[in-house]
Amino acid sequence: MSDNGLIYSTDTGRMCPSCGKTITQCTCKKKKSAPPDKIKIDGIIRIQRETKGRKGKTITAIYGFDSGNADLKQIAAQLKSRCGSGGSVKNGIIIIQGDHRKTVQTELTKSGFTVKLAGG
Repeated sequence: MSDNGLIYSTDTGRMCPSCGKTITQCTCKKKKSAPPDKIKIDGIIRIQRETKGRKGKTITAIYGFDSGNADLKQIAAQLKSRCGSGGSVKNGIIIIQGDHRKTVQTELTKSGFTVKLAGG
């Protein structure tokens, strides 16, 4: 981390507050948005509760969809409305705000997916 406190420079533009590099050269943002390394695509949808890197906020992460599944946004919209919560789709992972593992599990099982609760 750079201690110079520079946020913007007319020479280089916006600076990343974490690493001190320009926004175009910053690798901090890319590390945060990278998908988990150990995602298995074996036909089983995994549902996991996460809080790490979200300032203590709990989310339900749903992953394991095959890359050819184009209606992830439609599935996410259905799950968000069923849970009464917000969420998004990023890097093939459906993220729903809050701990809704049981609700998501029953909904995906009804839709014909093989579902497994992952993590703790």
